[in-house]
Amino acid sequence: MPRGQMNGAGSETGGLRAVSRGAVGRHAPSPYTRVVDTPISPQGDLGRVQAALETILVGKAESVRLALCCALAGGHLLLEDVPGVGKTTLAYGLQAVLGLGFTRLQFTADLLPADVIGVSIFDPEARDFTFHRGPIFTQLLLADEINRATPKTQSALLEALAEGQVTVDGTPHRLPQPFFVVATQNPHHQVGTFALPESQMDRFLMRLTLGYPDRAAERQILTGGDRRAMARQQAPLLSAADLLAWRERVQAVRCSEALLDYIQDLLAASRAQPDWDGGFSPRAGLALRDAARAHAVLKGRDYGLPEDVQAVAVAVLAHRLPLTDAEREVRRLLESVAVP
Repeated sequence: MPRGQMNGAGSETGGLRAVSRGAVGRHAPSPYTRVVDTPISPQGDLGRVQAALETILVGKAESVRLALCCALAGGHLLLEDVPGVGKTTLAYGLQAVLGLGFTRLQFTADLLPADVIGVSIFDPEARDFTFHRGPIFTQLLLADEINRATPKTQSALLEALAEGQVTVDGTPHRLPQPFFVVATQNPHHQVGTFALPESQMDRFLMRLTLGYPDRAAERQILTGGDRRAMARQQAPLLSAADLLAWRERVQAVRCSEALLDYIQDLLAASRAQPDWDGGFSPRAGLALRDAARAHAVLKGRDYGLPEDVQAVAVAVLAHRLPLTDAEREVRRLLESVAVP
């Protein structure tokens, strides 16, 4: 798939949405909808957050929307692309607008697991070991160029991504909440990179490829100010407590039986593909459900629709497939599975 077309997925899923509406029936009652007593306003706090991020990361509205979905769903985000297209800028922007504590950790070949999670040091006065926390003890961790570190160091993040804690010398240490990892990685063909193992890829709720900006957006970048400086000057629009409250609201989004049937049909169809190494796991299904819920909230709804699933499916599912053109295969899956 040519670089820069990841965010063009909206055009293809737009077609799928049109098919979905037709499948449900223009005049027939939809099994996905219900009467909404207190609708969520997309023009509220989240609307301002999204607009501010789009100002910082120019010309990438779809990427901004999906990154915000990831944060609202309580997952972790992997940004994969060549250097210089705005991966780190997006991370700085998320930190600024969400008002989270922030640490940037540059992953290198000589980085050790203790450099990430911390280390126990003997205190001669107390005659005991004292745990000194590493940079992972923050609310938003930017794991920059994560695939330049060795697999041993990469694995130091596994427990944190899955459980929100780290264990040192048999003692678990809870991480601050909310805990949100934004990891960037360079393409695997570049010198000095180590591929992330599949188990670690699976812990990221979403993977996004930003791609190059279009000509108009690039001109705006060339004539405008430093985007990272803009991110640093951006006043917080939410707080950590606000983000946790929005996450609770996301979890309360209604998923009808028909919508859950649709998600299960997608999972079952993936497992029937002979070249897909078993297809998608139940964890992938949970990720798809949660991301779809977050997308519904951004759209101002407290109930999920098939279009929410379709909008997030490529970002949620493609990196879980050991295929060269996984994004195209996920789109084909969406086209092949009918909306019940």
